[in-house]
Amino acid sequence: MSFLEKVRGERRGRSDRTQGRRRVRGVCRLGAAILAALAALSGARPASTETNPTGEYQVKAAFLYHFAQFVEWPEETFKDAGSPLTYCTIGEDPFQGSLDAALNAKTIGARSFRVLHFRQPQEIQGCQVLFVRASEKKLLGAILASVKGNSILTVGDSEHFVQEGGMIGFCLEDNKIRFEINLETVQKAKLRISSRLLALAKSVIGGQRGN
Repeated sequence: MSFLEKVRGERRGRSDRTQGRRRVRGVCRLGAAILAALAALSGARPASTETNPTGEYQVKAAFLYHFAQFVEWPEETFKDAGSPLTYCTIGEDPFQGSLDAALNAKTIGARSFRVLHFRQPQEIQGCQVLFVRASEKKLLGAILASVKGNSILTVGDSEHFVQEGGMIGFCLEDNKIRFEINLETVQKAKLRISSRLLALAKSVIGGQRGN
């Protein structure tokens, strides 16, 4: 190899390393921005649920969007690399379009988002995230049983949601929307939640914490 070729090779190597560092920094900045957004949401004070329930669910819709940035699903969960990440609701839709709006035109990697609404537990299929509102508490056991064994992130806002087998449960603390995580049920569903999201949770029960 000539001296000139060696110099060119070294320059290409330095250029590749520089580009790699830039990509890492870009990913870190994006992750930090998402975490900052989640932290801000955790400190949000929605209007009274009695006077403005829509406002509360707009905040929860934003949470749901950001949760997906910190959860990993098994590849076999999706039909192919271009399949959308699907959010589902059961029963009456409490978001009244705010979840669809929060996800509109957004992507996670190469995947777009879509939202499906189901009436009965036996109808649930094709979901990666399932939201169960508090009014469906009487059916919670049947709903969780219908998705057992599937890699579906279950999120709800009924009291003791995570203690009853749900994965992420919204709760109010000093009129701020917070969330709890049942890491054991998450891991049983072969899902992985980032330690950065766990750190933002009000409480985490069960499971073994990793990265």
